[in-house]
Amino acid sequence: MIFLNKKEIWEFAKLIVVSLLIIIPVRFYIAQPFIVSGNSMDTSFLNGDYLIIDEISYQFKKPERGEVVVFRYPLDPSKFFIKRIIGLPGETVRIQNGAITIINEKYPAGMNLDEDYVKGYTRFSATTTLGKGEYFVLGDNREFSSDSRQWGSLSEKMIVGRSLVRLWPLAGAGLWPGIK
Repeated sequence: MIFLNKKEIWEFAKLIVVSLLIIIPVRFYIAQPFIVSGNSMDTSFLNGDYLIIDEISYQFKKPERGEVVVFRYPLDPSKFFIKRIIGLPGETVRIQNGAITIINEKYPAGMNLDEDYVKGYTRFSATTTLGKGEYFVLGDNREFSSDSRQWGSLSEKMIVGRSLVRLWPLAGAGLWPGIK
């Protein structure tokens, strides 16, 4: 039978308190786990992939084109989605038969996106101009993705963070998954 004295109990209690003081802020303000659900990001992310999301870097820099972000779904903020940023604030995104052209101050005639990560062909065509703090996001598996083509631009306020680490499956583990 194991007997603990008051000093050992006090040391254990301090260990628990210090651990919680470190873990809770990290979990709620710096990084959080996320499990991919669905096939909208195939082949970059598969159903069941286990990710750690970086929640703090967007406090210091703006999201960039090509980054994979986790955000609250605009039509139901209790749900989280994962998609790739295609269009940035102030840009016009033109999609014609799956080909994407970005029109902005640097490329007034348009810049065609080279997206070697895209799975599937889509016949979708549309043009969207983004306002301040708005992003255009798409899934990599365009045929099976609910994204800005259906529900419009994504407000910067809805972005939770970007993919930092893939922990599962082990064969795909690594930093900054989904960056192409």
